Amino acid sequence: MVRERMKTIILAVLVLCISQSGIAQSKVGTSAAAFLGIAVGPRAVGQGGAFVAVANDASALYWNPGGLSRYGRSEVMFSHTNWLVGTKFDWAGALINLDGTNAVGVSFTQLSYGDELVTTETSQLGTGETWSASDVAIGLTYARNLTDRFSIGGTAKFIQQRIWNETSSSAAVDVGLLYFTDFSGLKIGMCISNYGADMRLDGKDLYRPIDVDPANAGTNKTIVARLKTDDWPLPLFFRAGVSIDAFKMEDLRFSIAADALRPSDNAETVNVGGELSWNEILFIRAGMKSLFLADSQEGFTLGGGARWDLTSTMGLGFDYSYEDFGLFGGIQQFALSITF
Repeated sequence: MVRERMKTIILAVLVLCISQSGIAQSKVGTSAAAFLGIAVGPRAVGQGGAFVAVANDASALYWNPGGLSRYGRSEVMFSHTNWLVGTKFDWAGALINLDGTNAVGVSFTQLSYGDELVTTETSQLGTGETWSASDVAIGLTYARNLTDRFSIGGTAKFIQQRIWNETSSSAAVDVGLLYFTDFSGLKIGMCISNYGADMRLDGKDLYRPIDVDPANAGTNKTIVARLKTDDWPLPLFFRAGVSIDAFKMEDLRFSIAADALRPSDNAETVNVGGELSWNEILFIRAGMKSLFLADSQEGFTLGGGARWDLTSTMGLGFDYSYEDFGLFGGIQQFALSITF
Protein backbone atom coordinates (compact mmCIF):
# COMPACT_ATOMS: atom_id res chain seq x y z
CA MET A 1 0.00 0.00 0.00
CA VAL A 2 2.81 2.41 0.91
CA ARG A 3 4.64 1.53 -2.28
CA GLU A 4 1.60 2.31 -4.45
CA ARG A 5 1.12 5.64 -2.70
CA MET A 6 4.76 6.55 -3.32
CA LYS A 7 4.34 5.76 -7.01
CA THR A 8 1.24 7.94 -7.18
CA ILE A 9 2.96 10.87 -5.45
CA ILE A 10 6.01 10.71 -7.70
CA LEU A 11 3.95 10.48 -10.90
CA ALA A 12 1.77 13.39 -9.77
CA VAL A 13 4.79 15.60 -9.10
CA LEU A 14 6.34 14.73 -12.46
CA VAL A 15 3.11 15.50 -14.33
CA LEU A 16 2.76 18.82 -12.48
CA CYS A 17 6.33 19.86 -13.29
CA ILE A 18 6.00 18.95 -16.96
CA SER A 19 2.71 20.80 -17.29
CA GLN A 20 4.10 23.89 -15.57
CA SER A 21 7.28 24.01 -17.66
CA GLY A 22 5.34 25.06 -20.69
CA ILE A 23 4.23 28.33 -19.06
CA ALA A 24 7.46 29.12 -17.19
CA GLN A 25 9.33 32.34 -17.95
CA SER A 26 13.08 32.74 -18.06
CA LYS A 27 14.55 35.07 -15.42
CA VAL A 28 18.20 35.01 -16.41
CA GLY A 29 20.49 36.83 -14.00
CA THR A 30 17.84 37.58 -11.37
CA SER A 31 19.27 35.70 -8.38
CA ALA A 32 22.11 35.94 -5.89
CA ALA A 33 24.59 33.17 -5.05
CA ALA A 34 24.91 31.89 -8.62
CA PHE A 35 27.78 29.65 -7.44
CA LEU A 36 25.14 27.29 -6.02
CA GLY A 37 24.50 26.19 -9.60
CA ILE A 38 28.06 25.00 -10.26
CA ALA A 39 27.98 21.23 -10.70
CA VAL A 40 29.79 19.22 -8.02
CA GLY A 41 31.84 16.09 -8.61
CA PRO A 42 33.57 14.96 -11.81
CA ARG A 43 31.59 11.74 -11.87
CA ALA A 44 28.33 13.64 -12.23
CA VAL A 45 29.84 16.25 -14.57
CA GLY A 46 31.43 13.57 -16.75
CA GLN A 47 28.02 12.09 -17.49
CA GLY A 48 26.49 15.41 -18.42
CA GLY A 49 25.17 16.44 -15.01
CA ALA A 50 22.47 13.76 -15.13
CA PHE A 51 22.83 12.52 -11.57
CA VAL A 52 19.70 13.19 -9.51
CA ALA A 53 18.47 9.60 -10.01
CA VAL A 54 21.98 8.11 -9.64
CA ALA A 55 23.06 9.82 -6.40
CA ASN A 56 25.20 6.97 -5.13
CA ASP A 57 28.31 8.66 -3.81
CA ALA A 58 29.16 11.57 -1.52
CA SER A 59 28.33 14.14 -4.23
CA ALA A 60 24.68 13.22 -3.65
CA LEU A 61 24.96 15.81 -0.88
CA TYR A 62 24.68 18.32 -3.74
CA TRP A 63 22.57 16.48 -6.33
CA ASN A 64 20.01 14.60 -4.24
CA PRO A 65 20.29 14.10 -0.46
CA GLY A 66 17.62 11.40 -0.74
CA GLY A 67 20.24 9.06 -2.19
CA LEU A 68 22.64 9.17 0.77
CA SER A 69 20.96 6.43 2.77
CA ARG A 70 21.02 4.10 -0.27
CA TYR A 71 24.77 4.14 -0.75
CA GLY A 72 25.45 1.59 1.99
CA ARG A 73 28.95 2.91 2.76
CA SER A 74 30.58 5.96 4.26
CA GLU A 75 32.65 8.26 2.07
CA VAL A 76 34.72 11.43 2.13
CA MET A 77 35.22 13.34 -1.12
CA PHE A 78 37.35 16.34 -2.11
CA SER A 79 36.80 18.06 -5.45
CA HIS A 80 38.67 20.90 -7.16
CA THR A 81 37.84 22.87 -10.32
CA ASN A 82 39.71 25.64 -12.10
CA TRP A 83 36.52 27.54 -12.82
CA LEU A 84 35.81 30.43 -15.19
CA VAL A 85 38.14 33.46 -15.66
CA GLY A 86 40.73 32.35 -13.13
CA THR A 87 38.42 31.50 -10.22
CA LYS A 88 38.81 28.38 -8.05
CA PHE A 89 35.89 26.15 -7.08
CA ASP A 90 36.38 23.67 -4.23
CA TRP A 91 33.97 21.24 -2.63
CA ALA A 92 34.35 18.76 0.23
CA GLY A 93 31.74 16.37 1.54
CA ALA A 94 31.51 13.59 4.10
CA LEU A 95 28.79 10.93 4.10
CA ILE A 96 28.38 8.72 7.18
CA ASN A 97 26.25 5.59 6.83
CA LEU A 98 24.78 5.02 10.30
CA ASP A 99 23.01 1.67 10.04
CA GLY A 100 22.07 0.96 6.43
CA THR A 101 18.81 2.83 6.86
CA ASN A 102 19.91 6.25 8.09
CA ALA A 103 22.76 8.47 6.91
CA VAL A 104 24.11 11.90 7.74
CA GLY A 105 26.45 14.18 5.86
CA VAL A 106 28.21 17.51 5.87
CA SER A 107 29.46 19.56 2.91
CA PHE A 108 31.57 22.65 2.31
CA THR A 109 31.55 24.69 -0.91
CA GLN A 110 33.80 27.63 -1.79
CA LEU A 111 34.24 29.74 -4.90
CA SER A 112 37.31 31.97 -4.61
CA TYR A 113 37.87 34.93 -6.92
CA GLY A 114 41.46 35.59 -5.83
CA ASP A 115 43.07 38.88 -4.81
CA GLU A 116 43.15 42.06 -6.89
CA LEU A 117 44.87 45.41 -6.44
CA VAL A 118 42.74 48.32 -5.25
CA THR A 119 42.91 51.11 -7.84
CA THR A 120 41.47 54.62 -7.82
CA GLU A 121 41.29 57.51 -10.26
CA THR A 122 44.54 58.90 -8.89
CA SER A 123 46.28 55.55 -8.27
CA GLN A 124 45.84 53.65 -11.51
CA LEU A 125 48.61 51.19 -10.65
CA GLY A 126 47.21 50.42 -7.21
CA THR A 127 47.05 51.91 -3.74
CA GLY A 128 49.04 49.13 -2.10
CA GLU A 129 45.85 47.47 -0.82
CA THR A 130 44.24 44.36 -2.22
CA TRP A 131 40.62 43.26 -2.29
CA SER A 132 39.11 39.82 -2.65
CA ALA A 133 35.76 38.07 -2.98
CA SER A 134 34.50 34.59 -2.16
CA ASP A 135 31.31 32.57 -1.90
CA VAL A 136 30.77 29.89 0.77
CA ALA A 137 28.07 27.35 1.58
CA ILE A 138 28.03 24.87 4.47
CA GLY A 139 25.43 22.11 4.58
CA LEU A 140 24.24 19.52 7.10
CA THR A 141 22.26 16.56 5.68
CA TYR A 142 20.10 13.72 6.97
CA ALA A 143 18.62 10.91 4.87
CA ARG A 144 16.49 7.85 5.62
CA ASN A 145 15.10 4.83 3.78
CA LEU A 146 11.34 4.94 4.36
CA THR A 147 10.73 1.64 2.55
CA ASP A 148 12.87 -0.89 0.71
CA ARG A 149 12.47 1.23 -2.46
CA PHE A 150 11.86 4.80 -1.33
CA SER A 151 14.20 7.18 0.49
CA ILE A 152 14.12 10.86 1.41
CA GLY A 153 16.74 13.33 2.55
CA GLY A 154 17.09 16.96 3.46
CA THR A 155 19.89 19.51 3.82
CA ALA A 156 20.01 22.69 5.88
CA LYS A 157 22.71 25.09 4.75
CA PHE A 158 24.27 28.42 5.48
CA ILE A 159 25.23 30.59 2.50
CA GLN A 160 27.49 33.64 2.46
CA GLN A 161 28.84 35.90 -0.26
CA ARG A 162 31.63 38.41 0.37
CA ILE A 163 33.13 41.14 -1.78
CA TRP A 164 35.84 43.16 -0.03
CA ASN A 165 34.18 44.61 3.13
CA GLU A 166 30.59 43.72 2.20
CA THR A 167 28.89 40.43 3.01
CA SER A 168 25.50 38.85 2.52
CA SER A 169 24.19 35.73 4.25
CA SER A 170 21.19 33.47 4.04
CA ALA A 171 19.90 30.03 5.05
CA ALA A 172 18.28 27.50 2.76
CA VAL A 173 17.12 23.89 2.56
CA ASP A 174 17.28 21.11 -0.04
CA VAL A 175 14.86 18.18 -0.16
CA GLY A 176 15.46 15.09 -2.28
CA LEU A 177 13.65 11.83 -3.08
CA LEU A 178 14.88 8.61 -4.66
CA TYR A 179 12.63 5.75 -5.76
CA PHE A 180 13.60 2.30 -7.07
CA THR A 181 10.91 0.99 -9.42
CA ASP A 182 10.05 -2.61 -10.28
CA PHE A 183 11.06 -2.08 -13.90
CA SER A 184 14.57 -3.42 -14.63
CA GLY A 185 16.31 -1.32 -11.98
CA LEU A 186 14.84 1.96 -13.19
CA LYS A 187 15.31 4.72 -10.61
CA ILE A 188 13.46 8.02 -10.31
CA GLY A 189 14.96 10.95 -8.46
CA MET A 190 13.77 14.44 -7.61
CA CYS A 191 15.30 17.31 -5.69
CA ILE A 192 14.41 20.89 -4.78
CA SER A 193 17.49 22.95 -3.92
CA ASN A 194 18.14 26.34 -2.31
CA TYR A 195 14.70 27.13 -0.90
CA GLY A 196 15.52 29.99 1.42
CA ALA A 197 15.58 33.67 2.28
CA ASP A 198 16.69 36.51 0.00
CA MET A 199 20.20 37.96 0.27
CA ARG A 200 21.28 41.58 0.71
CA LEU A 201 24.82 42.98 0.81
CA ASP A 202 25.82 45.06 3.82
CA GLY A 203 29.12 46.34 5.20
CA LYS A 204 31.18 49.31 6.30
CA ASP A 205 31.71 50.67 2.78
CA LEU A 206 27.98 51.36 2.56
CA TYR A 207 28.17 53.88 5.43
CA ARG A 208 28.75 57.36 4.00
CA PRO A 209 28.66 60.93 5.41
CA ILE A 210 25.77 62.90 3.96
CA ASP A 211 24.52 66.47 3.92
CA VAL A 212 20.76 66.15 4.25
CA ASP A 213 20.18 69.75 3.15
CA PRO A 214 23.00 70.81 0.78
CA ALA A 215 21.06 73.91 -0.37
CA ASN A 216 21.39 75.61 3.05
CA ALA A 217 24.46 76.50 5.06
CA GLY A 218 24.91 75.55 8.70
CA THR A 219 23.78 71.94 8.37
CA ASN A 220 25.68 69.01 9.86
CA LYS A 221 27.65 67.41 7.05
CA THR A 222 28.99 64.58 9.21
CA ILE A 223 25.70 62.70 9.55
CA VAL A 224 26.33 59.07 8.57
CA ALA A 225 23.85 57.31 6.31
CA ARG A 226 23.78 53.70 5.16
CA LEU A 227 23.26 52.95 1.49
CA LYS A 228 20.54 50.32 1.09
CA THR A 229 21.11 47.55 -1.43
CA ASP A 230 18.37 45.46 -3.02
CA ASP A 231 17.26 42.00 -1.90
CA TRP A 232 18.00 39.18 -4.35
CA PRO A 233 16.49 35.68 -4.18
CA LEU A 234 18.49 32.47 -4.11
CA PRO A 235 18.55 30.37 -7.31
CA LEU A 236 15.85 27.76 -6.75
CA PHE A 237 16.43 24.51 -8.66
CA PHE A 238 14.01 21.69 -9.32
CA ARG A 239 15.54 18.53 -10.75
CA ALA A 240 13.71 15.39 -11.85
CA GLY A 241 15.46 12.49 -13.50
CA VAL A 242 15.66 8.80 -14.29
CA SER A 243 18.52 6.31 -14.50
CA ILE A 244 18.77 2.68 -15.54
CA ASP A 245 21.38 0.01 -16.22
CA ALA A 246 21.08 -0.40 -20.00
CA PHE A 247 23.00 -3.67 -19.73
CA LYS A 248 24.80 -5.46 -16.93
CA MET A 249 27.04 -8.49 -17.35
CA GLU A 250 29.58 -10.20 -15.15
CA ASP A 251 32.33 -7.66 -15.81
CA LEU A 252 30.63 -4.79 -17.62
CA ARG A 253 27.87 -2.37 -16.71
CA PHE A 254 26.52 0.48 -18.79
CA SER A 255 24.16 2.94 -17.12
CA ILE A 256 22.31 5.84 -18.70
CA ALA A 257 20.58 8.79 -17.04
CA ALA A 258 18.61 11.90 -17.93
CA ASP A 259 17.72 14.93 -15.82
CA ALA A 260 15.24 17.73 -16.43
CA LEU A 261 16.32 20.94 -14.68
CA ARG A 262 14.02 23.86 -13.97
CA PRO A 263 15.90 26.81 -12.39
CA SER A 264 14.28 29.98 -11.13
CA ASP A 265 16.88 32.17 -12.86
CA ASN A 266 17.05 30.58 -16.30
CA ALA A 267 15.08 28.51 -18.80
CA GLU A 268 14.40 24.78 -18.49
CA THR A 269 17.00 22.38 -19.80
CA VAL A 270 17.85 18.67 -20.03
CA ASN A 271 21.08 16.83 -19.20
CA VAL A 272 21.86 13.32 -20.44
CA GLY A 273 24.78 10.97 -19.97
CA GLY A 274 26.09 7.51 -19.37
CA GLU A 275 28.73 5.53 -17.48
CA LEU A 276 30.56 2.39 -18.62
CA SER A 277 32.09 0.35 -15.81
CA TRP A 278 34.52 -2.55 -15.86
CA ASN A 279 34.33 -4.61 -12.65
CA GLU A 280 33.39 -1.41 -10.79
CA ILE A 281 37.10 -0.56 -10.96
CA LEU A 282 37.54 1.47 -14.15
CA PHE A 283 34.95 3.93 -15.48
CA ILE A 284 34.39 5.90 -18.68
CA ARG A 285 31.71 8.60 -18.86
CA ALA A 286 30.20 10.94 -21.43
CA GLY A 287 27.21 13.24 -21.69
CA MET A 288 25.59 16.43 -22.94
CA LYS A 289 24.57 19.37 -20.79
CA SER A 290 21.96 22.09 -21.26
CA LEU A 291 20.09 20.54 -24.16
CA PHE A 292 17.37 22.79 -25.67
CA LEU A 293 18.77 25.85 -23.87
CA ALA A 294 19.24 28.75 -26.29
CA ASP A 295 22.71 30.39 -26.37
CA SER A 296 24.13 27.92 -23.84
CA GLN A 297 27.92 27.75 -23.60
CA GLU A 298 27.82 24.27 -22.04
CA GLY A 299 28.09 21.25 -24.29
CA PHE A 300 29.58 17.78 -24.30
CA THR A 301 31.27 16.28 -21.26
CA LEU A 302 33.79 13.47 -20.86
CA GLY A 303 35.26 11.78 -17.83
CA GLY A 304 36.77 8.75 -16.24
CA GLY A 305 37.67 7.27 -12.91
CA ALA A 306 39.17 4.39 -10.99
CA ARG A 307 38.54 2.64 -7.69
CA TRP A 308 40.99 0.64 -5.58
CA ASP A 309 40.21 -1.51 -2.54
CA LEU A 310 42.99 -0.77 -0.06
CA THR A 311 41.58 -3.17 2.53
CA SER A 312 38.42 -5.21 2.89
CA THR A 313 36.65 -2.17 4.34
CA MET A 314 38.45 0.82 2.83
CA GLY A 315 38.73 2.04 -0.75
CA LEU A 316 40.29 4.90 -2.68
CA GLY A 317 38.80 6.60 -5.74
CA PHE A 318 39.91 9.17 -8.29
CA ASP A 319 37.68 10.87 -10.85
CA TYR A 320 38.26 13.37 -13.65
CA SER A 321 35.93 15.26 -15.97
CA TYR A 322 36.26 17.63 -18.91
CA GLU A 323 33.44 19.96 -19.91
CA ASP A 324 33.25 22.00 -23.09
CA PHE A 325 32.29 25.53 -22.06
CA GLY A 326 32.10 27.25 -25.43
CA LEU A 327 33.79 30.66 -25.47
CA PHE A 328 35.39 29.96 -22.09
CA GLY A 329 37.19 26.85 -23.31
CA GLY A 330 37.34 23.58 -21.41
CA ILE A 331 36.69 23.14 -17.70
CA GLN A 332 38.47 20.33 -15.83
CA GLN A 333 37.45 18.91 -12.48
CA PHE A 334 39.28 16.47 -10.22
CA ALA A 335 38.11 14.55 -7.16
CA LEU A 336 39.62 12.19 -4.62
CA SER A 337 37.38 10.00 -2.47
CA ILE A 338 37.88 7.58 0.40
CA THR A 339 35.23 4.99 1.24
CA PHE A 340 35.04 3.06 4.48
